Order: sequence, then C-alpha cells, then structure tokens
Amino acid sequence: MKQILLITDGCSNVGVSPVLAAAEAREEGITVNVVGVIDYGTIGELGSREIEDIARAGGGISQIVGTRQLAHTMQMMTRKTVVQTIQQAVNRELTQILGEGSKTVTDLEPAQRSQVVEVMDNMTETTALQVSLLIDVSASMKPKLAAVEEGIRDLMLSLQARVGKSRLSVFHFPGRHSGEHAVMDIDWTDDPGRVRSLFGRLQTKGATPTGPAIQKVIDFYRYGTLEEQQEIEGNYRIEREGMLGDNVV
Repeated sequence: MKQILLITDGCSNVGVSPVLAAAEAREEGITVNVVGVIDYGTIGELGSREIEDIARAGGGISQIVGTRQLAHTMQMMTRKTVVQTIQQAVNRELTQILGEGSKTVTDLEPAQRSQVVEVMDNMTETTALQVSLLIDVSASMKPKLAAVEEGIRDLMLSLQARVGKSRLSVFHFPGRHSGEHAVMDIDWTDDPGRVRSLFGRLQTKGATPTGPAIQKVIDFYRYGTLEEQQEIEGNYRIEREGMLGDNVV
C-alpha cells in the first residue's frame, strides 16, 4: 500500500497543478494525503481549497492543523487512509464474490459483518505500507520545520509498532538549485534515527512547486527499487482473496 503525505502551508506557484499531479498519483495506486500546517496566522482561502482539492484528487484525506497537533495528525491520517483503502478493496471483493448490486460491509448480516471486520482489522495491522513524506520548505514554513521533524519521528515510531512491514521515505521541495523541484532526503527506511538532524541541512526558499514535487515522488515509486514491495503486494492480494472467500461464502 502506497501513500504520499504532503505537508504544506500554502498555495503552489510553480509548474503543473498539484491537483492534476495528485490525480496522476491515484491512477498509479498511490494515495495522497495533505496536512495544512498553520502557526500564528491562517492558511488563506485559496490555499485551504487547494489542500482539499489535492487530497480529493489523490483519493486521500486533508486536514488543517496547528504545529502542536501535527505529529498526532500525521499518524491518524496514515492509519485512517489504510483503513479506508482496505475497506474499499473489501467492498470490491464482496462485489466479485456476491455479484453486482451486492451489499457493502456495513450491510452484511451481523455474523458475516463481524467476520469480515475482523479480517479488515487484521489487514490494517499486517498490510505492507510505504509512506513518502513530501515536505514544503518554502520560506513561510521555516518556523514550522521543528514541529515537522518531531512529527516524522513520531510517525516512524508509530509505523514500527505495526505488525506489517512499514517503510518511510522523505522528500522536500523546492530544492536548492533553480529547476530542482524536489529532493529526496531519506530513501526507504524503518529507522527513526535517520531523521535526526535532517532539518538542519534544509534551506527554505520562496517558491512552492507542489505539483512537480508530487510528480517527482510518483517517479520514485515508478522507478525506485520496489521489486520487494511488488512481491509483498502480490502475496497480500492472494491472502486477501482467500480470507474473504472463506468468510463471506
């Protein structure tokens, strides 16, 4: 299961629309969640609308929070998206098993619903998960980066607590050089220690190329070393079909 978790505080102003980029991610099987971070001011109406539109196009969820709530929100959104994605997959599987016009999980008979919900809870904790954090380091984000760093550490600890294999990668945008829309800071890892002192190396800039940055992460998913993840996901699909078949037939 693949996610992009975008952390930003404002409107994009360079390159392709981030809404179109998020839609492209969704087509690639990557869910896009967006956290809008505020501090002493507020995100403008245009920025708030863009945040909601990006998440909607990416099949994810959005939320605007203060820096104090950031760590908890990142964990909540990641888990909630996993649950939603699994429920959507289960409903599709029920349609294949029971035929068109069949019931969703919530409409099943109590005994069947209880069995399927138990399977879904198990999948939530055991499904392989990859989360790419995409962090806006435009000039206005500078006073918020300490909270973002703390949030990443907490998120990694949360992912470590799962039974399933969980890995995190970290990108920031814009890059240091002109035309460098996004930079990968951390390749796939499950080690919270790799986040330490990451933000001390970042330089904030004025531009906000959110759309091109999302596309950069999509390319990472496309062309990165993901053979292991593909094998895991193939095994997950086989396991899911067998478990659901046993529980609803």
